[in-house]
Amino acid sequence: MTALSVNLNKIAWLRNARGGNRPDVSEAARGIIDAGAQGITVHPRPDQRHIHPRDVRELALLLRSEHPGIEFNIEGNPAARARRNGYPGFDRLIEEARPHQATLVPDADSQLTSDHGWDLSDSRAAMRVAETIARYQGWGARVSLFMDPDERQIQRARACGADRIELYTGPYAELVERHGLSDARVRSCRRTYRDAARYAVEMGLGVNAGHDLNLDNLADFIAIGNIDEVSIGHALISDALDFGLAATVRKYLDAIAAAGGTA
Repeated sequence: MTALSVNLNKIAWLRNARGGNRPDVSEAARGIIDAGAQGITVHPRPDQRHIHPRDVRELALLLRSEHPGIEFNIEGNPAARARRNGYPGFDRLIEEARPHQATLVPDADSQLTSDHGWDLSDSRAAMRVAETIARYQGWGARVSLFMDPDERQIQRARACGADRIELYTGPYAELVERHGLSDARVRSCRRTYRDAARYAVEMGLGVNAGHDLNLDNLADFIAIGNIDEVSIGHALISDALDFGLAATVRKYLDAIAAAGGTA
């Protein structure tokens, strides 16, 4: 069964808009876990627009002490260095928090959201990624690389030593929103992701997926098979405004169960 990891970024973003500690990120994590989610994801960016370093530390402690069976996944660009605003650098966060999984994303500091996977065709870039993967694995993390459904790049991810990839699902989600699930362009795109996931598994990689997955497209996507985990934040937190947080988590879990995880 595909696991659900809930991204808490938007909860932190709402808190930061007013200051103080409402909504409380750690309390939200507790509620999400109680509702049945198998993981918690954060993507701390250097500008600290949402998740702060203290959130990362508090969540790491919370999960270790209260929910040791719940996966903690930290996303980010390993090239992000320390900033004067208190951001300690992505390396430091991974070393301190020791998450179960580190998902490496090639996004720029100013990027609104992640919108492409790694390009590992440059040997020097691939070497830097490989060195980072080995370092994080040494700190006890499973390492996943954010990737487009490109078999050549997936092969390079495996060569770099990654444990998993996370398929960037933005293009699929956009096509579904524009044209609906039954459109031929959507079905073609879905087959591309299905083939990429199968290829990754053949290469010995686990497969995660994320970006703009929601209640309209989640079950259809997971039904391609071979998806170990989905990371969902913006859509789930948006739906929580209508249904409540716990009920929304259960709706996403129901969608995953309905998919069956088979093509």
